[in-house]
Amino acid sequence: MYVSEHVQRRDLNAAVQQGTGTTLWQWIRQLSAGRCFVSDGQNLVTEDVTVVEGDVATISCRVKNSDDSVIQLLNPNRQTIYFRDFRPLKDSRFQLVNFSNSELRVSLTNVSISDEGRYFCQLYTDPPQEIYTTITVLVPPRNLVIDIQKETAVEGEEIELNCTAMASRPATTIRWFKGNKELTGKSEVEQWSDMYTVTSQLLLKVGREDDGVPVICLVDHPAVKDLQTQRYLEVMYKPQVRVSQNYPLQGLTREGEPLELTCTAFGKPQPTDMRWLRVDDEMPQHVVVSGSNLLISNLNKTDNGTYRCEASNAVGKSHADYMLFVYDTTATTEPAVHDSRAGEEGAIRSVDHAVVGGVVAVVVFAMLCLLIILGRYFARHKGTYFTHEAKGADDAADADTAIINAEGGQNNSEEKKEYFI
Repeated sequence: MYVSEHVQRRDLNAAVQQGTGTTLWQWIRQLSAGRCFVSDGQNLVTEDVTVVEGDVATISCRVKNSDDSVIQLLNPNRQTIYFRDFRPLKDSRFQLVNFSNSELRVSLTNVSISDEGRYFCQLYTDPPQEIYTTITVLVPPRNLVIDIQKETAVEGEEIELNCTAMASRPATTIRWFKGNKELTGKSEVEQWSDMYTVTSQLLLKVGREDDGVPVICLVDHPAVKDLQTQRYLEVMYKPQVRVSQNYPLQGLTREGEPLELTCTAFGKPQPTDMRWLRVDDEMPQHVVVSGSNLLISNLNKTDNGTYRCEASNAVGKSHADYMLFVYDTTATTEPAVHDSRAGEEGAIRSVDHAVVGGVVAVVVFAMLCLLIILGRYFARHKGTYFTHEAKGADDAADADTAIINAEGGQNNSEEKKEYFI
């Protein structure tokens, strides 16, 4: 038996409009029990939908090679949402976007977790065709919080920070940054029903350079972009001390001239105690100390030595040294370099002319020794020569006889031989 398309439409519309006790799906099942002509190659197409909670999801049921058969959309509970362009379901969040012979497109507003699942596209043919689309609902983290173990840390300490992203779906990935540098934390995931809470722990050893630097907790989640929170580090550290020479600005520190030094110190908290002292000796009576300044109005040789500036705060104490060498009034040599730097010990090393002179003396002495050794070597290895001339001539009465008596004579004389010893 063949049922015409006109009869299908008439009976289905009557079922919907008259509100009979037979459900729409039962009517479709009854009609499909007969035989309906379906053109070859007709099929349904749809796509899965991923949507953020609270946004709009759009479901599309499309027909290829349509022959004007009936299209309907069902929810995960198999309830009809739309039959052609009619909505039997009373949920007003479903709205018709487009209806034609080849497409049924429906929007769902204010999507929630309960809307997640499979939605079925059905095409009334013989036999009926069906395909489903899956709606996946993403939930961004409800809250993002950084807890820090200590509000104020001391340089060298290791502090603990925890970042928590609550009630997300799926679970979030947490990343840590200190300024622009990415750090590595350790994450734990807790699941509550269909939601996830992620907590990431970061252990960080801080230094004075970290004071005022932001630590950032950033979330990677498909439902949200650029979600982050941050805390600024507060690090306390002991003073950094530096000694500078105000006068003379350049040149030597000569006898009879003044010398003025200034001590500067920075720390957190700011240093509250600063004092000058002379290392390994008493401070000369004519030295005037006024706060961070040290003044010697008339330098003399007895002022030579190392002068130290000490500064302290609640964290600790640091110092910087200045080595003073007073030159004669006629001295023209460049002065020693006075370098003041604060550190763990604050010790300052200056270039000493005596060291330079000693190095030069050693070099000269080594060259003299080398010349002496070379002289002795050549003296011991010089050549020694022996000649053997006219043996027997000593007994001759005169010169002619000596020549005749010489061994071998003039014609037979041997060549002079040289021996190298």
